[in-house]
Amino acid sequence: MTTLCIILGRAGSKGLPGKNVLPVAGRPMALWTIEFALRARSLSQVVVSTDSGELAAIGREHALRVVDRPAVLASDTATVDAAARHALEQVEAERGGRFDAVVILYANVPVRPADLADRAVAKLRDTGCDSVQSVTSVGKMHPYWMKRLTGAEEDVAGRVAGDVIEAYEANSVYRRQDLPPVYVLDGGIIAVRRESLLTVVQGQPHAFLGRDRRAVVTGPGEVVDVDSEHDRRVAEAVLTAGASGS
Repeated sequence: MTTLCIILGRAGSKGLPGKNVLPVAGRPMALWTIEFALRARSLSQVVVSTDSGELAAIGREHALRVVDRPAVLASDTATVDAAARHALEQVEAERGGRFDAVVILYANVPVRPADLADRAVAKLRDTGCDSVQSVTSVGKMHPYWMKRLTGAEEDVAGRVAGDVIEAYEANSVYRRQDLPPVYVLDGGIIAVRRESLLTVVQGQPHAFLGRDRRAVVTGPGEVVDVDSEHDRRVAEAVLTAGASGS
């Protein structure tokens, strides 16, 4: 299975400006993803898709093909699959052939299990599914223990806020061990077949994932998706601890 890995990283970010090139444990954040991808055995080619000059320079320093992402695909409303399709089309046009699958990695995820790409691609290949995404257990942040606030009233500042606590989902579970398994997408990886990625259905933003969607499970803290300064500090602590323990 020939697999193109596309590392996606926009220049803009409202939550953490310039996050993809901010320092994490002594190196630009995106470099952790680049090195992760280059170590994976199952990826045929690794490219960077970005509108950031700084991220493009980092990619070229590591001999990667950099796809210049047009502004329309680098806005807050641009979709991941649209950016990935653009990169795939550019690379295939130059290569003169087609890939079987695409792996999408976000440049702002500096912490991943070393074997995550190989596990995801193996599941895509062996099961014949349309896509594979990494997930992790929600742990104590379980829907059964979440609450909604009702009884909203307008305060003197004109804000509407409720303070009556109600269960988000009615249940009688009070022990963590009795919570049914629930998982959340952790942003570690998306592996998708070429034909699925090229599927666009109006009003269905996740159509590119196909119908048969599978998961690879990661452990608590094995993936750190950085969207805030707090996330960046967590990632730095994890990577620094890993380096000192190796």
